[in-house]
Amino acid sequence: MQTATVQPPTSTDLASLSPAELLALLVEKDRLIAEREQAIVDRDHAIADRDHCLKETNKLVKLLEEQLRLAKQQRFGASSEKLAFQGDFFDEAELEQSLSDVEQQLTDAGEPPAKPKRKPRTGFSDKLPRVRVELTLSEDEKAGASRTFFTKVKEELDIVPAKAQVIEYWQEKAVFDEAHGEQQLVAAARQPHPLGKCIASVALLAYILVAKYADGLPLYRLEKILARYGGSISRTAMANWIIRLDDVFKPLINLLHEQQRSGDYLQMDETRIQVLKEDGKVATSDKWMWLIRGGPPDRPVVLFHYDATRSEAVPSRLLDGFSGVLQADGYAGYNQVCRDNPITRIGCWDHARRKFVEASKAAPKAKKGEKASKADVAIGKIRKLYAIEARISDLDPQQKTEQRQSLAQPVLDDLHAWLQTNASRVPKDSLTYKAIQYTLNQWDYLVGYLADGRLNISNALAENAIRPFAVGRRNWLFADTSRGAKASATAYSLIETAKANGLEPYEYLRHVLTHIASADTVEKIEALLPWNAKNARAQ
Repeated sequence: MQTATVQPPTSTDLASLSPAELLALLVEKDRLIAEREQAIVDRDHAIADRDHCLKETNKLVKLLEEQLRLAKQQRFGASSEKLAFQGDFFDEAELEQSLSDVEQQLTDAGEPPAKPKRKPRTGFSDKLPRVRVELTLSEDEKAGASRTFFTKVKEELDIVPAKAQVIEYWQEKAVFDEAHGEQQLVAAARQPHPLGKCIASVALLAYILVAKYADGLPLYRLEKILARYGGSISRTAMANWIIRLDDVFKPLINLLHEQQRSGDYLQMDETRIQVLKEDGKVATSDKWMWLIRGGPPDRPVVLFHYDATRSEAVPSRLLDGFSGVLQADGYAGYNQVCRDNPITRIGCWDHARRKFVEASKAAPKAKKGEKASKADVAIGKIRKLYAIEARISDLDPQQKTEQRQSLAQPVLDDLHAWLQTNASRVPKDSLTYKAIQYTLNQWDYLVGYLADGRLNISNALAENAIRPFAVGRRNWLFADTSRGAKASATAYSLIETAKANGLEPYEYLRHVLTHIASADTVEKIEALLPWNAKNARAQ
């Protein structure tokens, strides 16, 4: 349908119009002009809205692409935080020059030059038992020789597979005839068992604990392994033994807790655990395994604690009465315990760096000649801090404090200024923006390690201690009850404390299980602490 075009009136037509008609014509003209002006405004607004929508859509697409790249990298890429292209970003020549400057400053301060890394030792450990196999000549081959001798030509590592055996205890008894025809019976003493009437030897109990909690083997696999060796033990029986051992180990755990509190520097971390039967919670909800590492430097203690929540009440309960330094990540649940107690909180540079590493891995692949991303620049600056720590690692705490003040402080000042400048130059909600904001928000905690050479730049020791739990969780998936989760915490505590003190976990647990049933005094329990067991073994 076509609309007829209205022709404007000519001068002759206007002359024939009355004043009222002229006024009406002007009003109509003004109305048409206003409608056109409004249409132009509406069009401009629509264009602006479209451009804004396109801009927001593009921004959302970029954020989603970033999240997709990170998800793909986390699923299919290497889990290491070391980037394959670290040698190319952030002007490596500038970084190497900065590290050379650090080395020169240390040399000028009178510190000995850095020791070159030792090459890995060839051959096997001298502590391993040796079996000599002699390859002899026949009588005909050595007939007429003036002498013969042997030379070692090869070493092979040999493994003796586990084997199941039954230990039979035969108790000798003596009968003494007494007056009046009575008899007295005397029996040889028997070593008490930590679980009383139990069909598992202390060596088997230690094997089960190490296999599950150090090697990450679920009990159903252990059941099959033992059956292959000829021992028929159900997973239910093994689970019951582990839970009963929790009460057996409790006096030793209490002493370890006291020993840990005797220090003034603790590190904490927490991770999820699924417990199927927990009062007031559904099976699929998250429960938590908490870890505390600390104590005197020469007697480190690693303790795991299970709790159904991640609330502030948990660290407040675990650290009640502690005074000193607490190192943790940026989780706000540690705030209350630090407010209520004389606790100085410091942060972890590993967590800050990890956020920039994620941002770098999620960034589009840089083409040759393109400028490095801001996440890569931040990683390069943080690398300087770790290079300084590696260089001063062998110094005593006082020297470390001095070197950190002179070397790390300028690097931190430069990084802080860079973060403040670039916080507004990256898209909000991007991974790089979140990494910058996290680092700035945690800054006062992150620089806390400068105050004392005994402190670490990161919470890596606690994370390394909790990692075996995370690895094992992938295999055994969940705990059935809270009692089982607490028993697991006890087993992890003993194993990780043994490792922290340089002990082989199986040998230590077997030693503890052999003697703990007869440890009826505090002194005998103290003798089972890792460092005391280590000294007794050395003697």
